Amino acid sequence: MRYFVEVSYKGTRYAGFQVQQNGDTIQGQVEKALTIVCRFPVTLTGSSRTDAGVHALQNYFHFDIEKQFDPSLIYNINALLPLDIVVKSIIPVPPDAHSRFLATSRKYKYHITTTKNPFLTEAAWYYPFSVDFALLNQAANLLYRYTDYTSFSKRNTQVLTKECTIIKSEWILSNCNLEYTVEANRFLRGMVRGLVGTMLLVGRKKISLEEFAEIIQVKDCTRANFATPAHGLFLVAVRYPFLPASNDNI
Repeated sequence: MRYFVEVSYKGTRYAGFQVQQNGDTIQGQVEKALTIVCRFPVTLTGSSRTDAGVHALQNYFHFDIEKQFDPSLIYNINALLPLDIVVKSIIPVPPDAHSRFLATSRKYKYHITTTKNPFLTEAAWYYPFSVDFALLNQAANLLYRYTDYTSFSKRNTQVLTKECTIIKSEWILSNCNLEYTVEANRFLRGMVRGLVGTMLLVGRKKISLEEFAEIIQVKDCTRANFATPAHGLFLVAVRYPFLPASNDNI
């Protein structure tokens, strides 16, 4: 039987989502807890990678077992996990359901605070600069015109295509905080942070909207600005055709 594991985590002290040989990861922690509870080795497959320091309100793994999983064991799993990782649900799915390849879209949010706030130091980027909010959203709207995001993909990415379909791209201003929401059918390595960093240059009038469009069109990652810290980035939702939509209002 195949199960999806829905997880939420604060990525501050982890080397990323996917298991690594030389670093503590979300996958490593969840595999260890599941192995103890299930009393046999459990290997997880993740829906998408998040970099070191990136957080998630919703992400998924899948795993296979020979017998039915008892949902009451979720309590035991969470008791074994660190406080910054929680298993929210374990869901039976069809045997061919794949947490990575069958996701229809992924939704991210990037949080920025323009005022110094010690309670947001691990969950938002402190960015004490004046930004033109209207220009930010004009840049965000430009993204709907394109599908090739080579300029916002870090090098040494082993993917067959740099084509992505952006479903939502929007900046929101609330008090002294900026929030960028982006949803797409897929994302490239470093794409959200590259988009945020480059759009902020537009908002600060360091580059024009025309120059931003040119950066997209030249398909050259050296032209984008990836100097955006990981701790402001949240994976908010992963969508599947066989699971009910959730996290729409986050």
